[in-house]
Amino acid sequence: MKRTLILGCIALSTIYITAQPYKDPTLSAEERAKDLLSRLTLEEKARLMEHTSPAIARLDIPAFNWWNEALHGIGRNGTATVLPITMGLAATWNDGLVQEAFTAASDEARAKNNIARQSGRIRQYQCLSFWTPNINIFRDPRWGRGQETYGEDPYLTTMMGLAVVRGLQGAQGNENIDYGRNGKYRKLLACAKHFAVHSGPEWNRHSFNLELLPERDLWETYLPAFKALVQEGDVQEVMCAYHRFDGEPCCGNSRLLTDILRKQWGFKGLVTSDCWAVDDFWKPANHGTSDSKESAVATAVIAGTDVECGGIFRNLPEAVAQGKITEEKINQSLLRLLKARFELGDFDSEELVPWKKIGPEVIANAAHHQIALRAARESIVLLQNKNNILPLKRDTKVAVIGPNANDSVMMWGNYNGFPRHTVTILEGIQAKGRVVGHMKACELVQNSSRTLHGNNGQPEVDYGHDEALRIRTDDATNTSNSEVMDCVRDADVVIFVGGISPRLEGEEMRITLPGFRGGDRTSIELPDIQRNMLKMLHDAGKRIIFVNCSGSAVALVPETQTCDAIVQAWYGGEAGGEALADVLYGDFNPIGRLPITFYRSTDQLPDYESYEMKGRTYRYMTAAPLWYFGYGLSYTNVTYGTPTYTNSTISVSLTNNGKRPTDETVQVYIRKDNDPSGPSRTLRAYKRVAVPAGKSVKAAITLPRTAFEWWDAATNTMRVIPGKYTVMVGPSANPADLKSITVNVK
Repeated sequence: MKRTLILGCIALSTIYITAQPYKDPTLSAEERAKDLLSRLTLEEKARLMEHTSPAIARLDIPAFNWWNEALHGIGRNGTATVLPITMGLAATWNDGLVQEAFTAASDEARAKNNIARQSGRIRQYQCLSFWTPNINIFRDPRWGRGQETYGEDPYLTTMMGLAVVRGLQGAQGNENIDYGRNGKYRKLLACAKHFAVHSGPEWNRHSFNLELLPERDLWETYLPAFKALVQEGDVQEVMCAYHRFDGEPCCGNSRLLTDILRKQWGFKGLVTSDCWAVDDFWKPANHGTSDSKESAVATAVIAGTDVECGGIFRNLPEAVAQGKITEEKINQSLLRLLKARFELGDFDSEELVPWKKIGPEVIANAAHHQIALRAARESIVLLQNKNNILPLKRDTKVAVIGPNANDSVMMWGNYNGFPRHTVTILEGIQAKGRVVGHMKACELVQNSSRTLHGNNGQPEVDYGHDEALRIRTDDATNTSNSEVMDCVRDADVVIFVGGISPRLEGEEMRITLPGFRGGDRTSIELPDIQRNMLKMLHDAGKRIIFVNCSGSAVALVPETQTCDAIVQAWYGGEAGGEALADVLYGDFNPIGRLPITFYRSTDQLPDYESYEMKGRTYRYMTAAPLWYFGYGLSYTNVTYGTPTYTNSTISVSLTNNGKRPTDETVQVYIRKDNDPSGPSRTLRAYKRVAVPAGKSVKAAITLPRTAFEWWDAATNTMRVIPGKYTVMVGPSANPADLKSITVNVK
């Protein structure tokens, strides 16, 4: 009798699935999506295309939220492992470590989603679509969101972006599991943003029209990372940008979203708008390119935007009624969304989707903290070390002062999570060295009493209480110079921890201060209040180690004179203080390399609102910067032999002339001969190589024919053009550091 009942239940279940094929996990994701799409009303379709996709009970469709953040660890969703900011991750030049870090982040993401799903309610930042990585090219250090990128170079940005996507989407570690015709379930959906040609300014992004960009700059600088993530990384989402490109808003730009992204590159995933970007279409004070909300939503979907962050897509049914768009066009977009959700296993049981078995024990656990620590160590760049003042001895008496010395929130960056514990720089040094005095000494910037907010008026981080959101109006927190001198009197070395802060640079911030505007900077110089403090200490005869915390380049020419050592620490995440102490005291030999150029002054920068690459970054600037892209010192010295090129491989000997082992990041640049309008050199390969103390090793780096892709003005395309190329190998983009050979490409 029992057997009969079981067989009967199975039979009924089979009949039920046959009647509703979208519930059948043996079918492909596309087959299931098409069936479900056929059962939806037009109004339901429109709601499912908003980022807050509601549950539809009559069809057992669960709620889904497309907006989630994982910029450098899971963001805005409670406790999580907080990695260094992405600019710091780029400074590691270690894409393998970056993929490992985002694999850990995706574990935490799945665990948090499982907890939310089991609670019966999906809220903001709890679902499986993550709007990262930001692979925009950081063309100008004034852009406040540059800290979210992987620097100024297309190739380094590409490699880091691929690592992030693979870590988030679960590209590795599950190859032996087969789920029938549906294939492997994706771990998460990653998103390449912001498409395309976007890097500020923040203050006019809702009305800015980028026109007359040279085609060379478009294809050679701004698009390569997006193309690679689509074609090589299988990224499942692309986010369109706020501004206009050649007169059309990027989220309604058919050339970008249809012609290039889908037709030329073959992108099969979904496009999401940046938040409330489609509203900019019809608002006269913004783009004002559409005459109504209905026209705006029709323009966006027809061009290729599938998900809208905001609420304006609920006007799609009326747009259909007015004849501005067809329901068939809406179906085309929604099909992509539904297919993606089926590929995530959003409709399927835990027994079928192994990612749904990941438990809360992975969230901010000890293993993930170690990844954050490794990343923070490898991100730190030693910029100056006069008379080998570093590394410090443990018994050296130090005073630790400066506005960033004991600030844990600064270390979280923006779009952040909340760690179980943050090791501040002061705490890291106290745990390792002999601290004889510490104080804040001065503020980051003079004369400010504004409350600082992030995107659209929302705080970027939950600072806890209002006072923590403020920069005080007194220039030195009521600290006189005499009090500062009393604090450092007994110190052999002063460690000054300054720079800027996520409170000052970031996305569309409500802030206007000397040198800052709307989250961007108008000046890249170190603020005067800090510069003057360092000069006072130097004039008093103190030896100074300046630790610069920032998300981008700071002009530090006077500091090269007033300070003995300069260390770039970025915003180091939960383990940043411990990592910095490891470097300062020599327990870790610094191996970080700059992913951006450090300019000598703001005067070296072209017009901020110009997107032409002429004069920008190491690839196109002609003047010498303060520190070149790729630069970084260590506690030993590695010299390079003459490179050779055979069988698509660059080989070069490396000799460690010091007493410490090190990891050397070998960088390979190319230039096409007889192309005066092209970049003077551009990165095309790099490799981390271990070099023992006092030893020589041979480094071999693959440089295939495809690495010689170059701009072809005759066809307006990037392709391998036969001819002579100069290949340059060395430790940075500084011409004086590079060894060159000529390669004939056929």
